[in-house]
Amino acid sequence: MRKTLTLLLLQFVTLASMAQSSLIYNIQGYTLAGDELIKFNAIQFTNDKIDRVFSQTETLPSNKNITMIDGNGKTLLPGLIDAHGHVLNYGLSLLRVDLTNIASEKAAIVRIKNYLKNNKSLNWIQGRGWNQVQWSSKEFPSHKSLDSEFADVPVWLKRVDGHAGWANSKAMALAGIDAKTQSPSGGQIIKDRNGNPTGIFIDNAMDLIEKSIPKLTIEEQKTILIKAMNSLASLGLTSVHDAGINKDNIQAYKELTQNNQMPIRINAMLYVPSIGWLETLNKGTFVSKDSMFALNSIKIQADGALGSRGASLINNYSDKDNHKGLLLHDQSVMKDYIQTAMTAGFQVNIHAIGDNANNLVLNQYQQLINQTKTQALRHRIEHAQVLKLTDIPRFSDLNIIASMQATHATSDKNMAQDRLGEQRILGAYAWRKLLNEGVIIAAGSDFPVESANPFYGLHASVTRQDHLNQPEGGWFADEKMSRLEAFKSFTYSAAYAGHQEQLLGSLTKGKKADFILLDNNYFMMPKNEIWQNKVLSTWVNGKNVYNRIAE
Repeated sequence: MRKTLTLLLLQFVTLASMAQSSLIYNIQGYTLAGDELIKFNAIQFTNDKIDRVFSQTETLPSNKNITMIDGNGKTLLPGLIDAHGHVLNYGLSLLRVDLTNIASEKAAIVRIKNYLKNNKSLNWIQGRGWNQVQWSSKEFPSHKSLDSEFADVPVWLKRVDGHAGWANSKAMALAGIDAKTQSPSGGQIIKDRNGNPTGIFIDNAMDLIEKSIPKLTIEEQKTILIKAMNSLASLGLTSVHDAGINKDNIQAYKELTQNNQMPIRINAMLYVPSIGWLETLNKGTFVSKDSMFALNSIKIQADGALGSRGASLINNYSDKDNHKGLLLHDQSVMKDYIQTAMTAGFQVNIHAIGDNANNLVLNQYQQLINQTKTQALRHRIEHAQVLKLTDIPRFSDLNIIASMQATHATSDKNMAQDRLGEQRILGAYAWRKLLNEGVIIAAGSDFPVESANPFYGLHASVTRQDHLNQPEGGWFADEKMSRLEAFKSFTYSAAYAGHQEQLLGSLTKGKKADFILLDNNYFMMPKNEIWQNKVLSTWVNGKNVYNRIAE
């Protein structure tokens, strides 16, 4: 069966390249019309746009100029959209040492040594993915273990959430960091009882190390971005909101667009503050002629992450006395950033994880949206992870989109209640409470913090379980989404959150021909198996950008 399907798909690629109009029939197709699920068994598109979809009762055209392709009964969905990912970092993660799911600090050293066997000429060892919460010690690692094996080369390893980094002594020496170095505002250098840096840097303190790492050239960025986007296409993503890029990244994307090298769509958020950010804002929003690259929003970080205790909480962490996390900007500075972007006509998307950060952002929005009259810009809170229960209705009152990542809940379930306690956890990862208030949830993954596979997010949304079906019944199961709600969050709602619902998010006449063909039917397969679904082919702008070879 797999070989037959692969041959059909390869035939599809060949024929579609010879004809302007194509029709895929014999499919289990699904799309949305508002909150209604529409089923169809054929779809016709010409060049980059959809002509129509056909129900079971409708007669298919017999025009000889239309390329007819048998979909072999497989499932066809609109291309999935990740509303919050980090494309360049994802590409780098494919090239650097992967420390995800390691069981200990010692295991990290072994993983790095194995990585170096095939990467012997590195000037810096870089990696990402460690998570001390998964270790029996639950403690942050130290530079000492790195120094014992990698004394002569600088090492910099980011935590899984990207809000903490682990450096060796060589890296700290290059950065000029010693016992006298003070933690910057919005960051923390963790030190031992003698006042010496342990090698762990939290949030803004990470910049102290990263300023010493050689910057990527535009050409290097383009190579990495292409690798990342091709990988994302293989997972069924046809569009990604790139959550925080700088002017060099923008230039790289524009050059890729000009040379028709973009396999998927990118809706970019300018990181504020970054070098030249104000100059970029003053140039205004941008959309490429083929709609493959758009820049109409900014990204600001209000606080850190829960796992590294950098998320800003109203009250102390339940598992750490006298600690409430970190705010990364003074509120007057934050106000200036937001107001400047809104006045320039940019959507504002603010990372806020802790309940204090979310409350402060909502307060800023309440004042500045009215002042700038920018309700129509659909401002967002990225993550909206821990909320005061009384703040939840404010999202709908202020027309704020909650850009959330379902797999954060299933990844954090082992530590979140320890951090927050029994009461605050009720406002955390609160999808159902938000949906019940009429809030739009745009789904994403925050890759490479989490897997970029959108079916992991769909699975987590409807089960609140990990891949071992734990916990039984789901973690705080009352917050689950329905399959339809989860589907909408990865399609129409994500498109809406990027001001692109007229182009993307559903399969209707005149919209872009962005769709995916799947091995299993998302709406019919067992819920606990959703994460295992496989993408057979991915189409963007009516072009096949990924085709799975049969195993």
